[in-house]
Amino acid sequence: MLLWLQLLVCLAIIGYAGYFASRYSDIIAEKTGMSISWVGLILLSTATSLPELVTGITSVTFANVPNIAVGDVLGSTVFNLAILVMLDALYRRESMYSRAAQGHILSASLGTILIAFAGFSLLLDHAGMSPALRHVGLYTPFIVLVYLVAMRAVYSYERRILSEYTEVSAERYLDVTLRSAVKGYVQAAIAIVLAGSWLPFVAKDISELMGWGQSFVGTLLVAAVTSAPEAAVTIAAMRIGALDMAIANLLGSNLFDILILAVDDLFYTGGSLLMHVEPSHALTALTAVMMSALAVVGFIYRPQGRIVLGLTWVSLGLFMLYVLNTWILFEHAH
Repeated sequence: MLLWLQLLVCLAIIGYAGYFASRYSDIIAEKTGMSISWVGLILLSTATSLPELVTGITSVTFANVPNIAVGDVLGSTVFNLAILVMLDALYRRESMYSRAAQGHILSASLGTILIAFAGFSLLLDHAGMSPALRHVGLYTPFIVLVYLVAMRAVYSYERRILSEYTEVSAERYLDVTLRSAVKGYVQAAIAIVLAGSWLPFVAKDISELMGWGQSFVGTLLVAAVTSAPEAAVTIAAMRIGALDMAIANLLGSNLFDILILAVDDLFYTGGSLLMHVEPSHALTALTAVMMSALAVVGFIYRPQGRIVLGLTWVSLGLFMLYVLNTWILFEHAH
């Protein structure tokens, strides 16, 4: 019970602090003028993915649980796409997909490429066919390059939407100074660093106590905890009617999550990171690819009717893929 309580404490801290880190990063971007540049977009997606970054680095260094690090990254991409299901259910006026901007097709497609490449690199590593430079896999610089190109492309395409949001946020943040925003962001970041550093050790103990594989614990439990800020920001965006910003945050976080995989590889000194984790992570990567592709279908086809539980057939498909991935990993964990 004590271990599960520790996990809930991590969830509460990361969810609460992550929401404020995202909010303050948005204020900082606006006050400094960065919100009208692609740096602002990177700053916002970095804020909500900060828990994955801290947890990943701690997992591959002090805790030495690389499976939890990789499971967290890939599990978070699947979890973020599952949040789209919640978004569709909460958006009662009409189908979420019928109102979403076409620019999301670009970010979802670029995310699909990065996630697929991560799964591809993992399988290559296990086949002994992936070259490495010292302890760093050659997939790492490629991931960094594609991420920067992807973020630049997404910003260029969605500039109009982001400009509209900046105008709205300028009115909402009139009572907050840049100094107080920076102070608030630093405090939130410190809380995330502390909870994120503690989380891998809690996850490792839960894995041993329950007899579950570290891949399962990382992909399901740790990913759910570190994705709490995305869920909080998504709900907050829905409350002010900023549907496109909610979707953009989720898809942008998926891009940044794969970049975290490259960062984890740099910090893992035992060799190429993907060579030292279970091949079952490729299943999660492929699930994320299928879910991303299904989301793209939704943004293009724009389904109108709701089938069951207030969900469109696209969201129902996303939910079923998430459950299937969880079930297979759970079976594999025993």
